[in-house]
Amino acid sequence: MDTTAAAFRFDNTYARELEGFSVPWKPAAAPAPALLFLNRPLAAELGLDPAALDGPAGAALFAGNTLPEGAEPVAQVYAGHQFGGFSPQLGDGRALLLGEVIDTFGHRRDLAFKGSGRTPFSRGGDGRAAVGPMLREVLIGEAMHALGIPTTRALAVAATGEPVMRETGMLPGAVLTRVAASHIRVGTFQFFAARGDEARVRALADYTIARHDPALAGTPDRHAGLLRAVARRQARLVAQWMNVGFIHGVMNTDNMTLSGETIDYGPCAFVEAYDPGAVFSSIDHAGRYALSNQPLIARWNLARLAETLLPLLGEDAEGAIARATEIIDAFPGWYAADLLEGRRAKLGLLRPDPADEALAADWLSLLHAGSVDFTSAWRRLGAAAAGDDAPVRALFPDPLAPAAWLARWRVRCADEDGASGGAPGEPGPAAGTSAGALPGIARAARMNAVNPNVIPRNHRVEEALAAASDEGRLEPFERLLDALRRPFDDVPGLAAFAEPAPAAVTAGYRTYCGT
Repeated sequence: MDTTAAAFRFDNTYARELEGFSVPWKPAAAPAPALLFLNRPLAAELGLDPAALDGPAGAALFAGNTLPEGAEPVAQVYAGHQFGGFSPQLGDGRALLLGEVIDTFGHRRDLAFKGSGRTPFSRGGDGRAAVGPMLREVLIGEAMHALGIPTTRALAVAATGEPVMRETGMLPGAVLTRVAASHIRVGTFQFFAARGDEARVRALADYTIARHDPALAGTPDRHAGLLRAVARRQARLVAQWMNVGFIHGVMNTDNMTLSGETIDYGPCAFVEAYDPGAVFSSIDHAGRYALSNQPLIARWNLARLAETLLPLLGEDAEGAIARATEIIDAFPGWYAADLLEGRRAKLGLLRPDPADEALAADWLSLLHAGSVDFTSAWRRLGAAAAGDDAPVRALFPDPLAPAAWLARWRVRCADEDGASGGAPGEPGPAAGTSAGALPGIARAARMNAVNPNVIPRNHRVEEALAAASDEGRLEPFERLLDALRRPFDDVPGLAAFAEPAPAAVTAGYRTYCGT
């Protein structure tokens, strides 16, 4: 028996309990597997021995040539609205759910391949993936995790030794192993609802509740409770995206999970020069998934989920619609509250004030008007909190442009600090420190703990992926990954990764879905 394979603790409820939701399938064999990346901290979290996964045994496992004991690979079926148009059957066209692993915290985690070959749902595709897009999932997913944003994560990437044909020519092939709280999507519900299969919609809803919202299990109002819980998770998630300037790029309903994790890092990017209308995806011609549209699309997707649940919300159709509508209509308020809570933290504020929303909005308007780098501006605002305006002023074409706003912000900070010289719960001044200086220093420290110094700068990501894909050099990828795992650190070794790209590069940047 392969000891590496035996280390996985599988308990595959999706395949076991949901008949008709997937098709048993095997990954395609890779002719020359080689391990490009292993997420050692995540492997340990899953109860695995990272050392046992290195070398040929790990390469064969993560390329799909050998399966761990207990794995039951299946291709999941789902539907989805893609750019607003409904596709009644999508499914795992190049992915396989290997099974569910119980991690060291007792949490159930999906383990899935991406790029492991054709399935019954491939729809003419080759089922393969290229090295570049799979390593991109590593970089963005690990960055999001380090930023504290719920996300799927990459456990491993293995080169297959077999090229794949894409529009740009032949590219080296790879398989990604992804870990998720689950792969249950809005589109999973849509597949069965579109076929009028109420029994399977109900079975899926109850399974999802048991897995993600067990407190609702068996309660009379559990299905409305599920919709509400999913909406709350999505409100928090999208608010977090917006507060770091992340653009998902393809918010189709098959890319929205009920667990509230970010999934499918295809044509995604982080905004640099702030623009609410920013779109980087080469396929989003109308800007449907632009930065500022993300909360609107999240609500739209949730409405599609609500439609699938209507038969479960009561026998009275009008009453069911009213209950679903009430939840969907509550989403903007939940999102706005989550967004403002995050923005207040980014501004270094602890107490709510009715004027905070306008204060944050006016700051963003200044950034937009000056085409100022979003991440750098928030980060340098920490220096301003400590008394040094020069770094943030230097970002603006007119250094005087933020003067009035900075003065207004300082008044707000002073009002919060009050005469005591500190926010609630903060220590008094140390010996030799003025009472007036301490609140600013403490505020700067709080701000630097939520305003990242390093994000996946688009040009840095592309440089790392090109080196790995075109030249077989992983060092740039590894250096960038190390920086992304420390987003709030401010040390000389990270300075290059914190610098924005030249404006000419940013203006012409495009992302691709990677299929």
